[in-house]
Order: sequence, then structure tokens, then C-alpha cells
Amino acid sequence: MVSFEMNDRKKIGLGLTGFGIFFSFLGIIFFFDKGLLAMGNILFLSGVMLTIGLKSTMQFFMKRQNYKGTISFGSGFFLVLIGWPILGMILEAYGFIVLFSGFWPTLAVFLQRIPIIGWVFQQPFVTSFFDRYRSRRVPV
Repeated sequence: MVSFEMNDRKKIGLGLTGFGIFFSFLGIIFFFDKGLLAMGNILFLSGVMLTIGLKSTMQFFMKRQNYKGTISFGSGFFLVLIGWPILGMILEAYGFIVLFSGFWPTLAVFLQRIPIIGWVFQQPFVTSFFDRYRSRRVPV
């Protein structure tokens, strides 16, 4: 098994990604505040770039099978910046789901191994939902 080396750049990247998700959540809670949503988007994208690297990020977003997600995520980001946060967040959410749908199997395994709440994700009805996506390849 290949170990995931955690250097300072990746730690900062994960922190920025977490803050980006947090600011986006706050922006939605505060009635689609475009400032918080824009800050969340910028922090999320910069965190992803620091975590996996600029070259890998560009390759991921420019893959042929990821064009639909990239275009919808980018147009949603643009709409948030020009002041249409609700439509922008709808487009961004669709793009996020399309782009990161290959990570669901990895997320399922991670959630099942969490000590306290992992037993919820190990229940048969939840595992049957995750098993549908288990054979898909992770896009990065």
C-alpha cells in the first residue's frame, strides 16, 4: 500500500480546502451571501491546488470526461462573483457532483472506518448504496 506523505504544503492545502467548505456553508446559511461564497470558492480551489499540486489540478479539471463538470463549476463560480449567488451555487453544486463523483467509493471506505459513527455506514442498506459505485475508478 502506498502511504500518503503529509508535508507542510499538503497540510496547508487541506486546511484551506476545509476553510473553503466552511465559508461556502456560511455563505449558504447567511442567505447566499456572495462575499462568503466567493471567499469559500477561492479558498477551496487554492486548497485543492496546494494539496495535489498545480499540474495535477490542471490535469484533473482539463480531462475530457470532466469538461461538463469543469464548465458548470466555473460558470457557477463566475455567476457568484457577478452577483447571482443562487444560480451560481446550483451550477457549482452540479459541477462538484460531476467532477468528484469518482471519489464516492474512497469516501465510503473512509466513513466506514471512523470509530464512533462508522457503524452507521456499515449497515446493509447504506453499504448497498455505496456498492453501486465501488467499481468506478478514482479520477485523479
